[in-house]
Amino acid sequence: MSVDSKKIEMRQFAKGNRTGFAQAAGAGAAERLADNYFQSAPGSTDSSMAVAGYWPLADEIDVRPLMIRVFEASRPVALPVVIAPAAPLIFRRWQPDMVLDAGVFGTRHPRPQEPEIPPQTLLVPLLAFDDQGFRLGWGGGFYDRTLADLRAARPVIAIGVAYHGQRVGHVPHTPEDEPMDWIITDEAILEISKQ
Repeated sequence: MSVDSKKIEMRQFAKGNRTGFAQAAGAGAAERLADNYFQSAPGSTDSSMAVAGYWPLADEIDVRPLMIRVFEASRPVALPVVIAPAAPLIFRRWQPDMVLDAGVFGTRHPRPQEPEIPPQTLLVPLLAFDDQGFRLGWGGGFYDRTLADLRAARPVIAIGVAYHGQRVGHVPHTPEDEPMDWIITDEAILEISKQ
């Protein structure tokens, strides 16, 4: 079976399971995730480092409480914007209570007049992750293209965020799949070892 076929199979399995993990984690999962981020994430107290979050879709773990806390710490916060199907994401400034535009795939993002902010830390949604830092996304490749582009220019920190139950033994991957530097869940913090 090809890597792409394995990903399709795992994606179908992971989508169904994530709903159960979200229900089991309960309403406090988002705050526990934020607590774990501020406890140990690299750069979490550096006021100069811009953080890119995301607007959660379906039952993705909610990073909005984390983003609010980052904003309240006077750090720049941004949301991703899809500009073309095969292009890297761009990131525009976000703040609480901002009116957002509807994007493709059900996303929400800041309006075009908001300035672009190049993030140093990215909070990356996922369907499944493994201990090597590989993640299974929705299949569009947006974060892989974006991370490859950003990492070619300067160091960035990619943090996969998830419910703890989304951890699997192995995520099928190719050389184009960009690994995470950290995984933070509602229960734990995993620093990815660079061999």
